[in-house]
Order: sequence, then structure tokens, then C-alpha cells
Amino acid sequence: INANAQEDPKPVFITVTTLHRNLDSDGKDWRKTEQEYFDKVTSKNDLILGSEILHHYYTANSSEILHVSAFKTWEDIDKANALTEELIKKAWPDEKERTAFLAKYNSYYTHMHSDEIYTSVLTTKEVKPTTKEPMIVYVRKSQMAMNGQGKGLKEFNEKVTMKNPYVKGYYPHRHTWGSDSRDFLEAYYFDSLSDLEKSNDKDDELIKAAWPKEDERKAFFDEMNKIFTGIHGDYIYRNEPTLSK
Repeated sequence: INANAQEDPKPVFITVTTLHRNLDSDGKDWRKTEQEYFDKVTSKNDLILGSEILHHYYTANSSEILHVSAFKTWEDIDKANALTEELIKKAWPDEKERTAFLAKYNSYYTHMHSDEIYTSVLTTKEVKPTTKEPMIVYVRKSQMAMNGQGKGLKEFNEKVTMKNPYVKGYYPHRHTWGSDSRDFLEAYYFDSLSDLEKSNDKDDELIKAAWPKEDERKAFFDEMNKIFTGIHGDYIYRNEPTLSK
């Protein structure tokens, strides 16, 4: 891919747990319970560099809720889980109250879930929210060709993605552990769905400015596209601002 962790400093590990909401549960009470857990546990776990809860907006499954966390090292994933257990006991020292809270928390989800771990690659564009409103998170899941061919993704991001004012945050990462080693994910943050659409036109403008000659532009993208098979999936989520770290 010619875009790996060595090219940019301090890659992080990202865990993504896809849960499914119990559709018989109360959505408002779910948010209140998640907020209590975040305030007492997640926000106080220093080994979790960042976290996000994303829920379905335009995806294939309306019950999806993604719990995303970032860690400095692979070892910190296990250490953070242990610290979470300690924080839970500290937050609800009474065993009966702790058991009751966790039972309520788990009741908002079904028993089905999946887990993936990714590693950050390339340069990220750190999101800096300007309001407390939910943001649109567009996730593009591409399939890597895995044949060692292709280059130019980093250059594209530097000349286009990073200069697009509608893209408020950009997080590229690739498979480390999970079901498909070809996965390459890019998460884009936007203030609104209309800004996502506007960003496409802005991309076209920036592309033409970066590669003004049509033959050079075609040659660049022909080479960059060799990185991938051409198959990708699109997913749009919304985040929960008060549950972001």
C-alpha cells in the first residue's frame, strides 16, 4: 500500500465493537445510562486515548451501535480492560447496586456483537467540534488488493483531504485483527450531511488544482487505484458528543 505505520509517527490501535440495540428498550434511558457509564468509567480510564459511540444513520442495519476506542499500544488494550473493572467497582462499590446497573446497561443491547482491531496509518486530521450537536461520520471501507502495487494515497490526502474545509476530521486505519485482512477504513467527520455532499465538489476542485494536466491526473489515479480492488462499502453514522473522549 506504500502507506504504513512507519511513515507517520505514533500509530495507535483502534478497537471497534459493533453492538446491536435491543429495539424494545427506551432510547432516552439508554443515552442516560451510557452517559453515567462514560462519566464514571470511560472518561476516567487514562489508557483509553479516545473513544466514540456511533449509531446508525445510513447503514444496512438500523440496530447498529459502534463502540470505538483508541489505545497507545496493543498491551494497553488488556490493561485498559483491567482498569475498567477497577473503575466500575469504585463507581458502584455496593455489589448489588453494581450488578443492577450492569444488568440495566446490558439490557439495551442484544447478545450479538462483533469485534475488530485496526492500526492507524497515514496522517490524521484531528476533529475539533465547534458545537455540541452530533456530527456526521462517513466510513468508507475499501478492499486492499494486497499485491504490493500502487502508491500515492498519502500524497492524495495531503493535497486534497487535508485541504478540504468541509472535512472536519479524518482517520485512516487498516486491519490488524478481525475477519478480513484486506480491510482499509477511512472515517470522515462532517458538521452535516449537506457538508458531506459539498465535500465531493470541493474534492474535485482540489484534485484539478493539484494535478491540472488531465494526463498527469489520470496517471496518478491509475497508479493510486492499484492499491485497492475497486470494491468498497459506504456507511454513515452519527456520534454522541457527550460520549466522546
